[in-house]
Amino acid sequence: MNVVSVINYKGGVGKTTLTANLGAELAARGRRVLLIDLDPQASLTFSFFQPTQWERELAEERTILQWFGSVLDTGPTEPLEKYVLTPPVVNELIGRTGEGRLDLVASHLMMVDVDLDFAAELGGSRFQHGSPRFLSLHRALADELAGEAFAGYDTVLIDCPPNFTMVTRTGIVASDHLLVPARPDYLSTLGIDYLRKKVSELTRDYNRVAGTAVARINPTILGVVFTMVQYANNGPIVSQRNYLNQPDTIEAPVFRQSIRDNKTLFAPAGEQGIPAVLIPDGNPHVQYELQQLASEFLAKTRT
Repeated sequence: MNVVSVINYKGGVGKTTLTANLGAELAARGRRVLLIDLDPQASLTFSFFQPTQWERELAEERTILQWFGSVLDTGPTEPLEKYVLTPPVVNELIGRTGEGRLDLVASHLMMVDVDLDFAAELGGSRFQHGSPRFLSLHRALADELAGEAFAGYDTVLIDCPPNFTMVTRTGIVASDHLLVPARPDYLSTLGIDYLRKKVSELTRDYNRVAGTAVARINPTILGVVFTMVQYANNGPIVSQRNYLNQPDTIEAPVFRQSIRDNKTLFAPAGEQGIPAVLIPDGNPHVQYELQQLASEFLAKTRT
């Protein structure tokens, strides 16, 4: 099982769209995929469930918010598998072509409060290394995914919020790799090097506290994926071309396949509960790019 966190400090870079489409394409190819939505905006969740359905059926008892509540509680932690959902619409479509499956752990709009609770438990927003719960809280998600209930998944994709607070850190600790979506512009590429430094700091601090008590971590950047690329007749528009090579200056790997901007395909996908890559009669150019990205992802993770 490969666990991959999808993250960028800059919002609006297509992070959720990339996660939903990559997961759906992998499932359509026969793989078992789990998506975990850690973002308080819950956009990944709303890509598969209508907000009214979420409010009626999921919000009170079936989201990651309730699971984190049990993690922070003094009693036994609820098993994460209790919160795994199988979105019906997209899986009905996936089931027509094979035996793959796409599951989801839904997010909640009140997830912003979880970070405050984590900070209080760890002795402040600096995540005090001396806290007796430092390791257990950082490892909460990793320990669950290492359990037998999740052994059948081929890939886990974690949609992280655009920050490096405690919720994000649990996702990073659980991950083998990071996938970094970025628009080819100044603000989107600016935070890539900073993200890498924060991951290095977390890895160093965590492994120092862990010692030989638990397994060490070493999450690596799988690659930067350029999204929302705008094309003219002869390729990407001039204002974006320089940024397409920007990660080379910080020695970050870059996926060969980028994803073009296409609001007419991506915008309605969430309403249908089916990611753009699987929409019948969708834009063939965009769907081809998403399919090629999935192939490159599989090659990089060797699954």
